[in-house]
Amino acid sequence: MSTRELSLSPVRTNLALGALFLGMFVLGSAELLVVGVLDLIADDLHVSIPAAGTLVTAYALGLALGGPLLTALTIRLNKRTVLLGALGLFVVSNLVAVLTTSYGVFLTARIVTGALQGLFIGAAFGAGIAVVPPERMGRAISVVVSGVAISAALGVPLGALVGQTLGWRGSFTAIVGLSLVVLIATAALVPSVPSPAAGAGHQARHAFAPRVLAMLLVNLLVFAALFAALTYVVPFLETVTGISGAPLSAFLLAYGVATAVGSFAGGRYADKNAGRTVVLGSVGLAAALLALYLVGSSAIPTALALVALGLFGMGIVPSLQYRVISLAGPGGQLAQALPASAANIGIALGSAAGGVAVGNLTVSAAVMTGAIVALITIPVAWGTGFLEAPVVSAALADR
Repeated sequence: MSTRELSLSPVRTNLALGALFLGMFVLGSAELLVVGVLDLIADDLHVSIPAAGTLVTAYALGLALGGPLLTALTIRLNKRTVLLGALGLFVVSNLVAVLTTSYGVFLTARIVTGALQGLFIGAAFGAGIAVVPPERMGRAISVVVSGVAISAALGVPLGALVGQTLGWRGSFTAIVGLSLVVLIATAALVPSVPSPAAGAGHQARHAFAPRVLAMLLVNLLVFAALFAALTYVVPFLETVTGISGAPLSAFLLAYGVATAVGSFAGGRYADKNAGRTVVLGSVGLAAALLALYLVGSSAIPTALALVALGLFGMGIVPSLQYRVISLAGPGGQLAQALPASAANIGIALGSAAGGVAVGNLTVSAAVMTGAIVALITIPVAWGTGFLEAPVVSAALADR
């Protein structure tokens, strides 16, 4: 399907996966860091808060569009080389963000940085899958995915804390330093991972086949449902549940921990039956969102609903990635970068839909919007369970 399996000792395998996990954690923190220091950036660069918020959109667009493009351009390169190149340029682009006083330059740097993260994600999945036996592919995917989940739970709050203490440039300087650590760890621990001979044109025919696009639609819907609610979860907790301050942080931390647990556990279920896990995860996501809407006025049930949301929302992700790669067959190398693009598009659409709901109704409407999208996801996910990977000979796959 994609990268050839390598023969490594368990220790070497775990070290390689650890380096990839660390990379996803650092890059995931860099993606969301702007959210925690938005006001500081706006003041320093003399732009409005909405203009500073565009930096988030620019990064997402860079990842969604630039990631697959860069993956296609580097499809024949060794995955270790791609990882090192992406990390090196990632360091440079974040350093530009630290040093510039121009909003336009910063915006451009964010677009480039997003595209480089998209490239890293695809290569990280390829390298992670290559160092484990086929029957552990889901667990390898979950390790990579968990880096992003934990960055959302821990990296962003820590980055915001550093930003409030040392300024937003201090936060980005920390990202530069951590990225250098990841670069060194990747060079030392991730083995050479040759790519198949098939070029981007041949792979694209499989990576963008209808069966793969159907799974990407499920990916988009899952994240649209999740972020229609999550984008407005803080005002929901403040106005509907009636909590603020330290208890609010505890609720968000509980959700963050649940996402990390879900992403790790989700890999095992992906290995057992990824198609069934996608369906059950979609049902769990819809149930959690409906529960959050119905019990939002009570603190303890709301906390439990948020935990369930984190478990199902991220627990389904390894199976989504697994299914996309499997259904792409010989196009798996290119397809590895596509779920992240679909997820970012889903996040943008979900956030926008939640915003419309809040603007016209109440903050609770954002949660119900997410629940409605999640309910729509269930039959789509069920339908994709009948899709099967193409049967292609090894010789044809390497063309």
